[in-house]
Amino acid sequence: MEGTKHKILMVSDFFFPNFGGVESHIYYLSQCLLKLGHKVVVMTHAYGNRSGVRYVTNGLKVYYVPWRPFLMQNTLPTLFLTLPIIYGFADAGSIHMNKVLQFTLADIDQAICVSHTSKENTVLRSGISPEKVFMVPNAVDTAMFTPSPKRLSCDEIVIVVISRLVYRKGADLLVEVIPEVCRLFPKVRFIIGGDGPKCVRLEEMREKFSLQDRVEMLGAVSHAQVRSVLISGHIFLNSSLTEAFCIAILEAASCGLLTVSTRVGGVPEVLPDDMIVLAEPAPEDMVRAVKKAIGMLPGIEPQVMHLRMKKLYSWDDVAKRTEIVYDRAMQSPTTNLLDRLPRYLTCGSWAGKLFCIVMIINYLVWRLLEFLQWKLIRLITQPAEAIEEVPDIGPLHAQLDSRGDLCEAQEKEI
Repeated sequence: MEGTKHKILMVSDFFFPNFGGVESHIYYLSQCLLKLGHKVVVMTHAYGNRSGVRYVTNGLKVYYVPWRPFLMQNTLPTLFLTLPIIYGFADAGSIHMNKVLQFTLADIDQAICVSHTSKENTVLRSGISPEKVFMVPNAVDTAMFTPSPKRLSCDEIVIVVISRLVYRKGADLLVEVIPEVCRLFPKVRFIIGGDGPKCVRLEEMREKFSLQDRVEMLGAVSHAQVRSVLISGHIFLNSSLTEAFCIAILEAASCGLLTVSTRVGGVPEVLPDDMIVLAEPAPEDMVRAVKKAIGMLPGIEPQVMHLRMKKLYSWDDVAKRTEIVYDRAMQSPTTNLLDRLPRYLTCGSWAGKLFCIVMIINYLVWRLLEFLQWKLIRLITQPAEAIEEVPDIGPLHAQLDSRGDLCEAQEKEI
């Protein structure tokens, strides 16, 4: 299978025009797989009037499905009134989601996790064989995230936060940590970039403690603006309560910032000990970690840190390792539905039977859609070969707008 070129579908609830860790991972990995000669299509839900097929940088085809997404913060209907999905469970509890995870991963050939901790958790929760799970980390575009040419003065210390302002990202923790840090260190100032339902709590905190001149709220920050925000600070603060990897930490380190982060998930695996200060997700320990980081600042060399990141992380390397996993998956024997149903029965006495019914219904719907597609093709007298495939577009066709954002090279409405 070595040298085989694949047709790859990336399915994600998060993608451009939004930008975060998942969006960055899908975009950069897809771009590098395109460079290796594979054909890649990204499928996501529609964003506003952004619907249908679009082409972005280097001919990456994106299909914005014109369907309303599941509600992220609506636990009951998301879990119990729809088919099982792997996102949208918010704080529903791991008991229900373990079954969903077992169902989702029962029929896979290979799986990829971004950290050893994530791999361990996935194996424990889903019951999948460890031999099927590979660890391939995230990476960072070090050409885009570079330090400021001029070293910042330490007369005023700036702590940067760029995150979705939601519970999972520890926004409530920030509300308690920031006032205490400002009280202990009069020379510290905060810059907060990001939007979300917890933004109101941060605004209330700023008003309550009269920190308007020391806590700057930027609102939503586009991906093209992230570097300019990062290089205005000395320390990057990550307060996530759960995190498989955290690309934002890589971006901050590539820009030469010392990181303070909660010790959760795969975060301890991301950076060497001298580039990050870890803390428990509790206000007192976070304040202690910030204090320690401030004391370490005189010894931090942003340019040296950037060069170390270039050696540690590369999207090209991630793509090559991912390609190996794809090759192994393609070597797995193809089995029909009847042979695969016993895998779902191992998910539990009642859950296994339920999952088998779901898969049978899914199979029947697929066959119905296939039949309707054939009838439609006959009706409009077009052969199946007329269905559009992803064109081969070389890297010279890459297009960026004046802000460095992704731009559409071509667009078709459904």
